[in-house]
Order: sequence, then structure tokens, then C-alpha cells
Amino acid sequence: MSPAAHLRPAPDRLVHKTVAAAVAESLRQRILTGEFPAGTQLRQDALAEEFGISRIPIREALLQLEATGLIKIMPHRGAVVSGLSVEEVEDIFTLRVQLEPELLALSARRLSQADFEALHGLTEDYSAALAAGEILRWGELNRRFHLDLLQHAERPRSLSIVAGLLQDCDRPTRLQLSASGDVARADREHREILGLCEAGKIDAAADLLRRHIENAAQSLIAIYRRALSA
Repeated sequence: MSPAAHLRPAPDRLVHKTVAAAVAESLRQRILTGEFPAGTQLRQDALAEEFGISRIPIREALLQLEATGLIKIMPHRGAVVSGLSVEEVEDIFTLRVQLEPELLALSARRLSQADFEALHGLTEDYSAALAAGEILRWGELNRRFHLDLLQHAERPRSLSIVAGLLQDCDRPTRLQLSASGDVARADREHREILGLCEAGKIDAAADLLRRHIENAAQSLIAIYRRALSA
């Protein structure tokens, strides 16, 4: 047997990995759309029965989801859909307010015409997704818009932190837009920020970005507190 043959995964392992990836994607979408809200316990035996497969790929799928932060595997409880506390939401948005406007001021002057065209395309996609109620796309398109605005800041460590914060904001952002119904404001502010950057009004764009993040934070924290007091 050749040395390479020892490195090839066994066929059943490949099947398990392929099935696990499909299960992980299905569960990911159900978590992101809110079908499985924070605190939901994902039982391996129930999922294996639902998908009609063994528990091995289910276990692998759950490990994949844990690596992305969507679930936590806890002693005596198994896999539980993760969520954020009010304090964590406040912390995330406080960091975004501190980082994103400064990064925008550095990046906006370096945005090319091609960058602006791509950003306009993102705003159109975001607007269409909001209008169509495509909730699963809202967080991703919002994340891409913010990161693409900041892409030329030449601060890779700060950008990495912001990328993580925006990922953490994915579900909360969709919750805030869904619960508040304030989709028109989010869409309008994205377009205004982009327009100010394109017009070279960088300070005004950074100020609006700061208010945009603060408005989302205030709305989301109010939603969380109402839910806690209900």
C-alpha cells in the first residue's frame, strides 16, 4: 500500500463528514432564523431521528456549530443554542462605536470607484432583502456592508476585532430589525453613509456611522429588557 493511501479518509468517514456538513448548515439556518432560539437544547437522539441518520454525523455537526459560537456543548445538558446577555450586547456595541467610525475615517479616502460600485450593489441587495422579509440574509448583508466600508483602513487587527463583533451581532441585528420594524431607517442610513463617503464628507460619514450603531444598540437593548421584564 502506498504512503498516500494511509492518508486517505475511509469512505464511511467521508460520508459522515459530508452528511455532518449538510446537517450543520440546516441547523445553522434554523438557529439564524430564530426557529431554534437561544437556550434551545439540541438533543442528538432527536436530531438523528429527524434527519434519519446515525448520531455520529449529528455529533460532528454540533461540534462544527460550537466552533462558530452558535451553540455551546454543556455538561449534563448537551448542545444548547447560545445567546447574548444585555451586558454582552452593550459591550459589543460599545466596542463597535469606538472602533468603526475611526476605521471608516481611515478607509473612506482610499475607497475606489470599483469599491463604491460594489458597496452600492450591497445596499441594493440589503434593501431588497429587507423589503422581501428575507430575514436570514439581513445580518450577513449588514456585516458585509460595514466591513467593506472599512476594508482600506490598514488596521488588520482592529478589522479582525470588528469582524468578530459583527458576527456576534448577526442574530441580534435581525432580531432588532424584525422586532422594531425599523428597516427603512437602517436602509436609509446605509445609503446616507455611503453617499457622504462618496462625496468626500468623511467626518460627517463617521459621525453618522456612530449614530447608526448607537441607534441600533439602543433599540436592541430595549427589546432585550422588555423580554426580560415580561
